[in-house]
Amino acid sequence: MANSDPVADMLTRIRNANRVGQMRVNVKRSKVCLGIAQVLKSEGYIVDFQSIDDTNQGEIRIDLKVGERGEKIIQNIDRFSKPGCRQYTGYDGIPRVLDGLGIAIVSTSQGVLSDRECRKRKVGGEVLCTVS
Repeated sequence: MANSDPVADMLTRIRNANRVGQMRVNVKRSKVCLGIAQVLKSEGYIVDFQSIDDTNQGEIRIDLKVGERGEKIIQNIDRFSKPGCRQYTGYDGIPRVLDGLGIAIVSTSQGVLSDRECRKRKVGGEVLCTVS
């Protein structure tokens, strides 16, 4: 069965792996999912990710990050804009997650960016998800 929302599937797989304490998770590859993984890496929420080729669309292997005492770095990861109700906003309307302690990931005309990068470049777009 085809998945109609690869971003929600990616976030659910990361959330479930984080809850059970797995250090690595595989998700289906798409351009948006690669962009989200890149933002999570640049913001320090994951250790690394790799794009893996297979006979179908491919996968992304994500290595999750834990703190020094084994605490989870990703506490909460939620889908913001859904396929049935897209949430677009300008750079000044992007939500601040936990007063700047978390991030919002935004799909823009310049690629998938974090909320901080969107404000710096003064570009808005579709708010994909929030991470704290």
